[in-house]
Amino acid sequence: MCEALRVRERREREDATMLVADMTVGYKMIRETFTSRVVLKPGQNAIDVSYLEGPFRYLDNRWRFEERPDGGCDVHFAIDYEFKSRTLGIVMGAMFDRAFRMFSEAFQKRAFAVYGDPRRDDATA
Repeated sequence: MCEALRVRERREREDATMLVADMTVGYKMIRETFTSRVVLKPGQNAIDVSYLEGPFRYLDNRWRFEERPDGGCDVHFAIDYEFKSRTLGIVMGAMFDRAFRMFSEAFQKRAFAVYGDPRRDDATA
């Protein structure tokens, strides 16, 4: 699970914000920290995350926010990664998948709290 998140660096540009952040994940006795570059692109309704250092061979994830005609938003999320160590991949892989599912569910729950749940009749967009 995610145990810590720290933003090391933040740079603002006209069309984007770039963050360099460390995330520590752990499961039982195993703790790993990795560093990613996160680029927030509000004009493109996008967030791009690329791996810089840590226990992965590679890690990329993309967020795309697509406005809907009804005033809502569809969120497209994709992640692709591979651990450097096969053993670590076996031990941490399932936990890492579960952590990202939980992260996605938390994101959705917060969005519903702020903007309303479109599945309910009384929701606001």
